[in-house]
Amino acid sequence: MTTPTSRLLKLLSLLQTHRDWPGSVLAERLEVSARTVRRDVERLREMGYTIDATMGSDGGYRLAAGSDLPPMLFDDDQTVAIAVALQAATVVGAEIGEGAIRALATMRQVMPSRLRRRLDALEVTAIRQRPGVGAPGEISIEVLLSLATTIRAREVLRFDYAPRVASADDSFLPPRRVEPHHLVTAQGRWYLLAWDLERDDWRTFSVDRIAPRTPTGSRFTPREAPGGDVHEFVLAHFKGSDVNQWPYRGTVILDLPVEEVLPFAGDGAVRAYGEGRCVLESGSWSWGALAASFGRFEAPMEVLHPPELAEAFATLANRYRDAAGTPR
Repeated sequence: MTTPTSRLLKLLSLLQTHRDWPGSVLAERLEVSARTVRRDVERLREMGYTIDATMGSDGGYRLAAGSDLPPMLFDDDQTVAIAVALQAATVVGAEIGEGAIRALATMRQVMPSRLRRRLDALEVTAIRQRPGVGAPGEISIEVLLSLATTIRAREVLRFDYAPRVASADDSFLPPRRVEPHHLVTAQGRWYLLAWDLERDDWRTFSVDRIAPRTPTGSRFTPREAPGGDVHEFVLAHFKGSDVNQWPYRGTVILDLPVEEVLPFAGDGAVRAYGEGRCVLESGSWSWGALAASFGRFEAPMEVLHPPELAEAFATLANRYRDAAGTPR
């Protein structure tokens, strides 16, 4: 026979996983009488849970939102998912980083040791902006935990890496062998920073394309990320540069007010330039890409500098004219 406390916890768990529970079903699941269910519901209400009841033959119970946040129950997968989200919360731009850190510390203090070990292995570097990416793929929490465990154990990782475009020769691709260094998340996408043993260089791999193999390889002594800062190195890698800044930068005057440009300027700098105009300085991985990025504002503009940016606009203009079938 279950104790009243364990029965209350089981009742709360049931109410959290279903919108409406008929009283007879709850009694059957808990192996108690309907009267005991009613009594336990009242106890939960006294503890701060808002539980609505409906009358009649189909009547039952529903856990509703209340005025205060009562204690909640999470299963193992939910706990790990919340912990991952809290680690990445410092880059959402809402100044909740300190609260996320304190919430993560609170969770870690009370979670079972089996979950604490999984969480301790999951060290994540979060990056606010990852330029030029599409929609993220499906990420398995088990893959993340597997990669995190291998990083923590300092073991060589073997994995299949799905190509961006599938072909008939994919089945003959050998597994990749890397020294995993760090998990990185940026705008909903996950990456593995690792030292590629075959290419003798640092690489970043999209986690949604990784299928880890077992067993893992031998242990290794971790290398230090270039510059000693994972965040700066990965940002520089995303920008196609050796340092965390775009290799190609330019400035234009846009016939748009600051407030219309600022939300879409990314990591560019915007300042007012007279009435209804602004100056935008930005960067990209090539002059052509930079010119195209300015074009997204669909407004008249003037190149301030450098001359290479103006030349890139001329090249794009000819290319677009050809695409439209218009004679030069």
